[in-house]
Amino acid sequence: MISRISGIAALLGLFTIALGAFGAHSLKDKLDPQELLNFETGVRYMMYHVLGILLVNNSSFLNMRTKHSVSILFLIGILFFSGSLFAISTSFIAAKQIWFITPLGGLLFILGWLITAVGFFKRNTENISN
Repeated sequence: MISRISGIAALLGLFTIALGAFGAHSLKDKLDPQELLNFETGVRYMMYHVLGILLVNNSSFLNMRTKHSVSILFLIGILFFSGSLFAISTSFIAAKQIWFITPLGGLLFILGWLITAVGFFKRNTENISN
């Protein structure tokens, strides 16, 4: 399961680069500066969390349950946070229709990082007590 999630993360990394290039070259003249900034924010946070998934899943300091939980939180966070920014900035969907999706995605990112931190601290505590 972890190798499958890492593979999905790698493909999302590829997709992130393509989206970034698309935004920089194709949307530059179609979006206003704020919309383009929102699109770029979606791309940036997507890449941060793709790298986070790869980091978490390749860490020997975290157990499988933590890896799986964090990966799911980050994947859904990417969909909600970055996906909603892409949809809003390109006027695919009106912001007032999905305004709550972006912060929900951000909350999922925060929870994922919190679980990652707890997993690392827990592992460190277990190593000290053994």
